[in-house]
Amino acid sequence: MSSTAGKGVGQGRVILPGATVGILGGGQLGRMMANAGSAMGYRFVALDPTPDAPTGQVAQQIVAAYDDRDAARELAQRADVITYEFENVDAGVAAMLMEESYVPQGSELLYTTQHRLREKRAIEAAGVKVAPYAEVRSVDELCEAVGQFGLPCVLKTATGGYDGKGQWVIRSADEIDEAFETLKRAGVDLVLEQFIRFSKELSVIAARSTQGEIRTFPAAENVHVDNILHLSIVPARIDEALQHEAERLAARIAEGLGAVGLIAVELFLTEDGELLVNELAPRPHNSGHYTMEACRTSQFEQHVRAICGLPLGDTSLLTPVVMVNVLGEHVEPLLDLVAKPDVSAERRGVAPKIHLYGKHEAKHKRKMGHVNVLAANVDEALAWISETNIWRV
Repeated sequence: MSSTAGKGVGQGRVILPGATVGILGGGQLGRMMANAGSAMGYRFVALDPTPDAPTGQVAQQIVAAYDDRDAARELAQRADVITYEFENVDAGVAAMLMEESYVPQGSELLYTTQHRLREKRAIEAAGVKVAPYAEVRSVDELCEAVGQFGLPCVLKTATGGYDGKGQWVIRSADEIDEAFETLKRAGVDLVLEQFIRFSKELSVIAARSTQGEIRTFPAAENVHVDNILHLSIVPARIDEALQHEAERLAARIAEGLGAVGLIAVELFLTEDGELLVNELAPRPHNSGHYTMEACRTSQFEQHVRAICGLPLGDTSLLTPVVMVNVLGEHVEPLLDLVAKPDVSAERRGVAPKIHLYGKHEAKHKRKMGHVNVLAANVDEALAWISETNIWRV
């Protein structure tokens, strides 16, 4: 272990390159974090139950369950600072690590964002609006809330759920009983959200360092297919005032919730031009992958800087870009494209930058990588994506 940091809880500590960063989680976010941080001179060790996990291919790995406290203690012994790469880390383990190691992000924000009701109340407490919602504990309460919000509306589990899992869009009164009984089987709290008729989905990645410095990345315009992020378009096709407002709201949330590291703020732009927060993620985010080539500082380098107390990097956009996710069904056609000259890219003057995550099994709808398409304008990037036919499989 490097001598650049001591043990114990503290804020504002500076962890210099040469130190070891421990990551709870060994997926693709940890992998890209380790790649960015290694270039700065940091070492990395991840805790993940999957042998040869994506992060474990580029850093050291402790193979153990996330709630294995002995493994977590080993992580604490081997690392000078600990972070996490996904929010479903056991909050109890994170709290324990705070006693035995340096976890600048703490466990409070993790606890908050693991539960949709706590998250929404925290956002409101920060003075930012969310879509109307109601806690639902019975079918009768669900019926009452549906009557208040109207149809359609969205019933969600308060914990767990991602890429469309753990939710039910209720489109008729006949679905109320089935939706409640189906989601209640998970044994967790339920929340009903008003269905927002939005013109665009946006997100902003904000960074807040242990020194209190805050910087935001340019807003991304996101397109989902089957509840999975498909495209992030930057600059977002909105006016400049809205872009500034989206960044202002993200910075306000980062400050109000006392975030350290990155926090992704997902927003709806309503048809009447209002911005409403949908969800938060206290970590690097899929919709921030565009920053890897398109910004002066990537979200992954920024996260390392933030948790280590270094000055935050410049987030300026260098080039228009469209990030497109590569799912399991897209890997083979993408590899076929890579193996030969890309006539479409040359003709359109775009530069596709391919990132594959090292996952061993290319399952249908599973995120396997992404491509950042750098271009003179986003229309050319979108045209290249359409022409390849990769994403029409």
